Order: sequence, then C-alpha cells, then structure tokens
Amino acid sequence: MQIAKTIESVRALVKAACNQGKKIALVPTMGALHIAHISLIEAAVKKCDFVVVSIFVNPTQFSPNEDLEKYPRPIDADLDICRKAGVDVVFMPTVKEMYAAENLTWVNVEKLTELLCGQFRPVHFRGVTTVCAKLFNIVTPDFAFFGQKDAQQAIVVKRMVADLNMPLEIVVCPTIREPDGLAVSSRNRYLTEQQRKDATCIYKSLQKCQQMINAGIKDTQKIVTQMCEILSRPSSVEVEYISIVDPETLQSVDRIAGKILAAVAVRIGQARLIDNILLDAGE
Repeated sequence: MQIAKTIESVRALVKAACNQGKKIALVPTMGALHIAHISLIEAAVKKCDFVVVSIFVNPTQFSPNEDLEKYPRPIDADLDICRKAGVDVVFMPTVKEMYAAENLTWVNVEKLTELLCGQFRPVHFRGVTTVCAKLFNIVTPDFAFFGQKDAQQAIVVKRMVADLNMPLEIVVCPTIREPDGLAVSSRNRYLTEQQRKDATCIYKSLQKCQQMINAGIKDTQKIVTQMCEILSRPSSVEVEYISIVDPETLQSVDRIAGKILAAVAVRIGQARLIDNILLDAGE
C-alpha cells in the first residue's frame, strides 16, 4: 500500500494503474474508519482492480458551530485498516493541498440540498459536492463508493455526477449496523454509555415505520407521529426531523405508495446522528 499526500503523486499512481488497464475505485472518507468504511472498501476491492481511499477531513462541509476541530483523526489506525483491507493507495492531502488559495468555485446541487439535513446544515452539501468533484477530478475513478446511511449525500452526489456528465458510477452500499440496530458512525464515539443505549430508538423508529407500512397504513402523518413517539421516549434525544420522502426528489409524500425513503436526524449530547431506510410499498 502506498500513501500519497499530493495531488501530483496520487495522479501518477492512478495513471500507472490505468496504463495497465486496471479499473479504478475511490472510497472517499474523512477517516476515523470503522466497519462501515471497511464494507465500502471490501466492495471496491471486489469490483475493481485498483482501490484508492481518500482520508480528508473536509473543512468546507462543516458549519462554524460544528465539530471540525473535535472530529476524530486516528490516522495510524486508519492506515492499518486500509492496509489489511487491501487498499492500493491512501490519498491523504492537507487542507492547503486541496484548497491552495481562496476557493471561488463551488459545485451546488439545487433543490435536493435544501431539504432534510440541508435545512439544518446550510453549507454542508456545497462542501460535500465541491470536495467530491475535486476528488473525482484528481483520482478519475471508474467507480466511487458511498454508504446508504448518508442517503441524502449519495443522492446529491449521484445527481451531480449525472448533471455534469462525470465519467464514473456511484455505488451505494448498504448501511452497516451494530447488533442492536444503531447505524455505525464515526460520531457514535461521542456518546456516553447511557446515550448509546438511548440511540437505539433511532432504528426502532424506522422499524416502526416499516411495520406500519407493511400493515397497509398509507397516511404518512400517522406513521411520523408513531416514529416521533418512539424517538421522544429517551430524554437525551432531541428530534431534528422525521421525514418520509420520494427517494429521488426528496419531496415529502402525504400518502405511502411505491418507493419511499424514511429518514430521521436527532441530536444526542454532542452527537448529531442520522439514519434511514428505503422501502417499496407497492401500489
């Protein structure tokens, strides 16, 4: 495994792999790698011949009041994980390498970024799409791998790739969960032992949504009310949103039909946690 810290060096390594006819995969991360990241890397290794993992805590997707400075950076552990998972190159640029001067050019996906998390994190998706566009231009992957847990992010990035005719495919891999259902996240480490127990209500609320839809309930508001009741039981949980939306447009649906995305965001102590499930309710 090689470590590239500059754009020039990672491009040279990728070019050499391309010259050998290898298919290139990119797994973009902010580090603090865990089993969900490993699942993305494993999917990339299975599908492609040459896997690049980027580790870059991107400052442009954090608001001033968010956890940029506190965000975990266990780089030695991250490199060990990548090495064991069969990664070919870890791209670890500095902020100066990625944003050498005042950034005047931004990639902004409209409409899709104004809903769900976009209501509460106004600069977040502009930062995500811009850094992803930069990484795609630098690494030129054939495939880039994202997790379903960050559903809105995956939908926004897919739309950016389609709208700008970028020559790569976005692969969305299933959410990885702990045995009690909590979606694996780097921010789970912010939780105290009690908060960690309280956080299990997130997936329980999504399971309730699935149970109600399977029982034939079509009224979205009835489902959201029941989900809210579950999420409100622990006093440590502050609900940010509960939404049932169209999985392509992210527009709210009043009655359940066809494919839907049920998504929630909560704050528990210092952590902001999100989760979702995709469902197909049929006609």
